[in-house]
Amino acid sequence: MLKAAAARAPAGEALVFGDRRLDYAAYLACVAGFAHELLALGARNARVATLLPNSIEACVASFAILAAGAQHAPLNPIYTAREIGDILVDAAPAVIIVDASLAELARPIAQRLGAAFIVLGVGIRLLDPSTGTAMSLPEPLPRADMPALLQYTGGTTGRSKGVNLSHGAIATNVLQREALLPIAMDRERVLCVMPLFHSYAMAMGLFLAVHSRACLVILPRYRPDDLMAAIESERITFFPGGPTIFTGLMAHADFSRTNWSSVHTCYSGSAALSEETLRRWRDAVGAPVYEGYGQTEAGPILSQNPRDAAKAGSVGVALPNTEIQIVDIDSGERVLPRGERGEIRARGPQLMSGYRNLPDETAKSLRNGWLYTGDIGEFDADGYLYIRDRKKDMIIVGGYNVYPREIEDVLMLVPGVQEAAVVGRPDAYKGELVYAYVSLRPAHLVTPEELLDHCRKNLARYKLPAAVEILDSLPKTTINKLDKPLLRQRAALVTQAAKR
Repeated sequence: MLKAAAARAPAGEALVFGDRRLDYAAYLACVAGFAHELLALGARNARVATLLPNSIEACVASFAILAAGAQHAPLNPIYTAREIGDILVDAAPAVIIVDASLAELARPIAQRLGAAFIVLGVGIRLLDPSTGTAMSLPEPLPRADMPALLQYTGGTTGRSKGVNLSHGAIATNVLQREALLPIAMDRERVLCVMPLFHSYAMAMGLFLAVHSRACLVILPRYRPDDLMAAIESERITFFPGGPTIFTGLMAHADFSRTNWSSVHTCYSGSAALSEETLRRWRDAVGAPVYEGYGQTEAGPILSQNPRDAAKAGSVGVALPNTEIQIVDIDSGERVLPRGERGEIRARGPQLMSGYRNLPDETAKSLRNGWLYTGDIGEFDADGYLYIRDRKKDMIIVGGYNVYPREIEDVLMLVPGVQEAAVVGRPDAYKGELVYAYVSLRPAHLVTPEELLDHCRKNLARYKLPAAVEILDSLPKTTINKLDKPLLRQRAALVTQAAKR
């Protein structure tokens, strides 16, 4: 894709990061030059790990690794030495590339593993296009069936798992999504505020931009002031975000003063958006948010709301050449009719080949060609998919299945509620109790009792929260998802305190 973009639009602006800008010809030259550096270090047919914050270097390194015939393992640069060490031992990379700020942390790990160690800016001219102008991309280029990415899941349900994705799976997934939500060629300006080591930012930022010969405007991290300034100064047209970003922006004092007129398409993934949030955003910005659904193991996108036929609250329809079914939770084999909730399973050419070094986990997730997602969903009469919850997040109260998403949606209907998260709390009598956490919009006063009263009017008794706790803000993971494991720990402490 990058080679084609550079041939078609060599002078087109490709990457922006602060005051630094790169056109497609220079982008390809940097990638070619660095790919040959990696080949000299034995990267072909091996793995190359990166610990890089959002930057132009992160984009160049990603494509250079792929061009060198290596498998890219992008890691979270804010992980601790222990977390990084565990993952690198599993990945066994031949080369580790780090930002200078992380050199001292990662160097001892690289030495233990015997991996070549590259500190960007130290002896490596990654962003000097002249290093690659006399070079072409290494030949042969990777085949479609060769491994491209080894992306580690967040580890919120245990140890991080390395997901193996091929070049063909990733390229196919770009085209599948384009079929339902096409992006104009040669003119879009895409904002990348999500972390580039994550599958969402890669799919809806790095790869989307190169495919459409768009300009990718990269921010180092999510800061509302910087984001809104970039929307205006860079005339952003395509804005992929996540639920916490959309809700956080709408609560910001400068939100209504920002000129959003250039933005025509917003995209949300990684977690569900409430219908109330979708409506408020569309009314305020004038651009709809198109929700899609997927996970790292699915390349990562499985479904998408079409541009001209989106349904609020749903994650759209299955991508082309993708089958999605709802099956019973117990056996995973009985296909349920539309309108019934069950586990989502899917199959298609974009799926992972399996988890690295985890044959038992692979066998649980990939069965007879189907990926069992662990998510609870249902289809409506028109075939649109709705995500109701995570299978692992389901709360069992006295034998009844309770889905947190339903309670969160009810809480979000209360004026003044900014975010809501519902978790299960251990209980000796009922097994689990429902525990809710909310944060409020600025200048809004809502009491826990008012929230509970609203729930009593809208939920069956067994679904009612045992308590609602109001926090200044809800905790987030490094990729801006609500940190439910942390909230479960907080709720469990309440149980332990009660026993004492």
